[in-house]
Amino acid sequence: MTRIIAGAAGGIRLDVPGSGTRPTSERVREAMFGALDAADAVDGARVLDLYAGSGALALEALSRGAASAELVEKGAEAASVATRNADRVSRAAGGPARVHRSAVAAYLARRPGPFDLVFIDPPYDLSDADLARDLALLRPALSPDSLVVLERSRRTAEPAWADADLVQVRARTYGDTTVWWAEPRPASDASAAG
Repeated sequence: MTRIIAGAAGGIRLDVPGSGTRPTSERVREAMFGALDAADAVDGARVLDLYAGSGALALEALSRGAASAELVEKGAEAASVATRNADRVSRAAGGPARVHRSAVAAYLARRPGPFDLVFIDPPYDLSDADLARDLALLRPALSPDSLVVLERSRRTAEPAWADADLVQVRARTYGDTTVWWAEPRPASDASAAG
């Protein structure tokens, strides 16, 4: 069972797509959000959830006080499930949650944003090159003080942060999962690197 852990929608059960997604475990979500709450990264944030699946990450943020949540999911079944979950959680939490049925690259090419907190939980079989492309497309959609949280198999390589003008600020491994945090490179670092 997947549920919202805490906040205004705490305890609400979330539907999970039958196949094609890999929901973030409750243990990993709890650790992730404990750290995000401690960093004051959630309250009032404009949230983007790429490869959203059930939407559990963005909807947990909305429950904990995020201002809004945009969920991007290409799969028809998963997008339908995310829409039902978003409706339930946004009613309880009071903030808007919108689901976009789209490929991540196509959504980011429309130049959405700005976003303050971004979750990326791609399928484990997403290539490093496709992830690097998505990170580069994401960069213009980020607010100056944004935080990007990326979840992947611990067996995958570290993301190509520098190619997207991002800087890794944290990495934690939970069983088979590694969670990386990154933020935009400060303007002074970017000009020195150029």
